[in-house]
Amino acid sequence: MENQTFGEDILILEGLKVTPQSFIPAFILLLLIYIFIMVSNIGLVVLITMERSLHQPMYLLLCNMSINDVFGATIIIPHVLRDLLISNLERHIHYIDCAIQAFCVHLHASASHTVLMIMAFDRYVAICNPLRYATIMTSRMVVKLSVSAWMVVLLMVSILVGLSVCLSRCRAVIFNPFCDNASLFKLSCESVLINNIYGLSFTVVLLGSSIGSVTLTYLKIAAVCVLSKNKVLNSRALQTCATHLAVYIILLVSGFIIVILHRFPQLSDHRKVAAVLGHVALPALNAVIYGLQIKEVRQRIIALFHKNKVGKMDVK
Repeated sequence: MENQTFGEDILILEGLKVTPQSFIPAFILLLLIYIFIMVSNIGLVVLITMERSLHQPMYLLLCNMSINDVFGATIIIPHVLRDLLISNLERHIHYIDCAIQAFCVHLHASASHTVLMIMAFDRYVAICNPLRYATIMTSRMVVKLSVSAWMVVLLMVSILVGLSVCLSRCRAVIFNPFCDNASLFKLSCESVLINNIYGLSFTVVLLGSSIGSVTLTYLKIAAVCVLSKNKVLNSRALQTCATHLAVYIILLVSGFIIVILHRFPQLSDHRKVAAVLGHVALPALNAVIYGLQIKEVRQRIIALFHKNKVGKMDVK
């Protein structure tokens, strides 16, 4: 089927190779993780929205990231869960749906970088220019930065996927549990030189600006902390920056693992698992890391549970 022209718009997904004995535990585990992602991230957004004391730039940006995590998990996990329940021969996807999924996958991954870049800038202003923080990081500025982050990646990803959609197709098998840009242009027998050039440029610009800005930001924050003898400032910087840096490192490591495994066809099964985990682990960890490490959020969560507990005791 791969070597003949495929006139229909139905593609075959290779999916994850799961044994009959392990597909039920895998399904249950993935379903529980998805429920946790939805409850924790949506709960965090609701908490920040309802608590006026949390209507600050850092928490508004945290809402931005949680919404992106819910979006990314919803694009991948339900689709993988469905494929775990059906046989390999029935794992079909319409080409248009595949292109939309590929667009959303790259939009989520790219937005994760741009949102974390803005959060790094927020931490830089808060620690290095605390007296000007309120005048620089206004609600209007946060909205501008957030909209810019989404619009830039929206344009870049549209071109990335658009170049692949314009190619003719001679294959019909997606060698991945879900569709991405590489899966799309590998369906074509045409030259994909332009796709590779733009894809490489896209990656260099995104990762270069992401790694460069975050590294520069943390070097300046480190310099301020070293020169300052204010223990309160240093403790605050360590707490907030360690949280952000942990999330950023997880994002980079998961992305690099997938890219490296793409270079080794014999490790395709490992790449598929890494691809799914890469889009599952970070959304699951973000709410936990920020919810437990940021003092204000942790206090609100504890207060909420305590209030509910007291309410139940009063009813009794």
